[in-house]
Parts: sequence; structure tokens; C-alpha cells
Amino acid sequence: MAAIEGMSKGRLTRLSDAMRGYVDRDEVAGVVTLLYRHGEIAQVDAVGYQDEAAKTPMRRDTIFRIASMTKPITAVATLMLIEEGKFGLSTPVEKILPELADRKLLAGPADPLNTAKPAPHGIVVSDLLTHRSGIVTPDTPPGPLVEALKEADAAHQIGPDEWIKRVGALPLAYEPGTRFNYGNSFDVLGVLVARASGMPLSDFLEARIFKPLGMKDTAFFVPTDKMARLAVNYSVDQQTKKRTVADPSGPASRWAKPPAFPAGAGGLVSTADDYLAFAKMLLGKGRSGDVRLLSHETVALMTSNWLTPEQRKMPFSGLDFWAGQGFGLGVSVVDDVARQVRTPFGYSSAGSFGWPGAWGTWWQADPKEDMIQIFLVQLPAGDPRTPVRAFQAAGYRAIDD
Repeated sequence: MAAIEGMSKGRLTRLSDAMRGYVDRDEVAGVVTLLYRHGEIAQVDAVGYQDEAAKTPMRRDTIFRIASMTKPITAVATLMLIEEGKFGLSTPVEKILPELADRKLLAGPADPLNTAKPAPHGIVVSDLLTHRSGIVTPDTPPGPLVEALKEADAAHQIGPDEWIKRVGALPLAYEPGTRFNYGNSFDVLGVLVARASGMPLSDFLEARIFKPLGMKDTAFFVPTDKMARLAVNYSVDQQTKKRTVADPSGPASRWAKPPAFPAGAGGLVSTADDYLAFAKMLLGKGRSGDVRLLSHETVALMTSNWLTPEQRKMPFSGLDFWAGQGFGLGVSVVDDVARQVRTPFGYSSAGSFGWPGAWGTWWQADPKEDMIQIFLVQLPAGDPRTPVRAFQAAGYRAIDD
């Protein structure tokens, strides 16, 4: 690849060598990395294997389960409908999803379900976009509510209408708008987008986001003719520390057929170049080339912190996650450069935004440096051997202007 203005060719080579080192040491099976700056791809690498047992080499167009990197896409879909006047950020969700009307609230998230009392107010759309709806996930004190939500999630096999009905029958853990609690809010948003647009979430995303941006490999399942490019998904045995297959490639994969429930919180697969197309649109303030999906004002709102100082004091995933970054509408945004080292990720400029996935995938856009970094792997994000932080740091060190 030719040298890119503003980037050190030698330091980019060092970045590539570092990623290969992780594969050579057997810390990951394989990884795809991409660095985009000043309108050009400065670095892209596919190293290791997408299936280590079959010795299938990783490819630039390998398809990955992007998990929660789905959430920013669902957020953009929601914001597009807001710009079209279908609803607003302060619209009560029950106007579109009547299953969520007349909410009840527990005094504490682990309290018995029959102790719930009427909530002082309902959920609005911005509560969903900021994970402050009061609809919680297992990242909550264990108790009857968490167990009931796990049972409700079994309705994913039935479809979104049954799932939202079951969730709506359960009380809230927190008063809407008062506390960040990660997860199911974006599955609710997926149902909301489908209802408000009059089409399934998968169809809306394909017609309104993926096709206009040229994202040809992003979907809720992998068709047969593309299955050879799906990476094997690995977990780690906590006793042996060896990788085991969590989801294979081929017809046995969970992603081999369209799901009954297209999960707006984490159901998509994608590639490095596809996600770059999406990230470029946000870095371009809602526009990529001749395609505009959002106004620049909406993107500014999306990439601004919405959490209060008190809400940012609460740990997330056991970390002081919000010390250097806040949360906007579907993405985190850096606002304190010096304190962001407390997160699992390293240095980035103030104003940088993005969101990772549970299977180790990560992306970030940095408007100050006019840069996008994309990291794709299929290993749990919490595994200390995943080289995402090394990739992020090496990308910044390669800047030479």
C-alpha cells in the first residue's frame, strides 16, 4: 500500500507487525484491522485464520458477528425516523409500543415482582437511546426481575411482538431517565423502528442504510453463498485458557438463517469495509459522498454526552467506564482525555466516538484527527489477550503531521 499523507509508513508497518505477533503467539486465531484517515485507507490487514481448525486464512472481507456494534446502526435508524417526523426524542414510547404503557416500578431491582408500584412517568424515546429506560438486563443485581427477563428473552425465538409483550408485563428496575443500564433498550428500539416504519427492522436497515451506503455484507444472517467468509466465533475455557468454538461457520451457525427476532441490540454481522462505510457517514456528519442519512445537527446530538455527572459515577461492567467518556445516542464519546485510560481502551482525542461488541469487535471515529479505526476479532471482549488496545495505540502513534 502506498504511503498516506500524514501517516508514517514505518509506524504503520510496526502496527501490522504487532497484529501478526498476537497471531504468532497464539493469543488470537486471527484479526482484521483497518485505519482510515484524511479520506484514504492508511492500513488494512487480515492476519491469522478465520477458522483455525480448517486453516482458513483471514480475509479482508471476512464476515464477523459484530454484536453491540449493531447498536449505533439501530440508533441511526431511530434518528432517521425522528428526522422524518414519525416521533421525537421526547415521545412516550407507549404511543408506538402500547405494550409498554402503564409501567410499574420496583423500589429496588432485586425486589419481588409483586411489590411494584405505578411508575411516576413512562419511557420516552431518548431513554431507550441512552440505556436509561429502566428495562434492565442481567447486568443488574440478581433477583426475580432478572430471571423473568431471561425467560422473556426466550420469546426471541417467537418474534418481536411476543417479546415486547412479555417485557411490557414486567416492572421497571429504575425510574426512566435516572440510571444507565445496558442492553435491552436497543432491542426495544428495534421493535419501535419496525412499528414506526411499517416494515421489519431487517428490511428497513437494508433499504435505508445498508443499500445507500453500499454495505453489501451487513445483515442479520449469512446466506449460503457467503457462509465460507463467516469467521468461527471462539470462547475461552476458563480452566485451560484454550479457545473453544462458540459458534461455527457453515449451516450449524446461528447466523445461517434469518432470525425470528432481528435484534437491534446485537444481531448483525458485517465486514471491515462495510462498517467503514457506516462510520464514514457519521464522521462526515451524516453524509458519505452523495448519500446523506442524517443532518449534521442530529449527528452532533448523537455524539454528545447525555449522562449526568451522578450517572457517570456508576461503574459499568465493573469499571470506572465513564471517567473519561460519556454516552450519547447509541455511542460513547470521549470528553476527558486524561481520564479515559480507566476504560478498556487507550488514548483518543476529545470528541472521538464509537461502541464495541461483546465478541471483541471495536470501532472509533476521531473527528479531530479525521480518522476511523476498525478492529474485528471473534473472541470475548473481556479476554486480556485481545490486541484491540495495542491496535488503537499503534494507530495514533503512526500519525505523522
